Amino acid sequence: MNLPEEPEKPFQINIVPMIDVIFAILAFFILSTLFLTRAEGLPVDLPRAATANQQRSPDLTLTIDAQGNLFLETEAVDLGNLATAVESRTAAGEPVLVTINADEAVNHGRVVAVMDELRQVNQVRIGIATQPID
Repeated sequence: MNLPEEPEKPFQINIVPMIDVIFAILAFFILSTLFLTRAEGLPVDLPRAATANQQRSPDLTLTIDAQGNLFLETEAVDLGNLATAVESRTAAGEPVLVTINADEAVNHGRVVAVMDELRQVNQVRIGIATQPID
């Protein structure tokens, strides 16, 4: 008996399950990046204060580590060049908030010298970062 040949169905790839997997992976990466925190500066042990107030986010962050080294954002800077480094990073005539992240082991005289140097720049407001007392 001679049976008629059935036409072969073309192969099809079902991509719906693959799209579901891709979206699941994408959702995982989106959610995992939400929990990442951005470091605001170099790690220092900030002093604690009970009366500290939350301020707006700083325009520039100046870090003084335990050895007294200065870092404007993450770039090392000398005390003598601090005013010019701040001026070069700000727009002329615009007020700028510089937050000082000073390690609590830093000599008070070093912090005052830094503040004095910063006050030579026009339109600079200075803030000192602290941690709240638990």
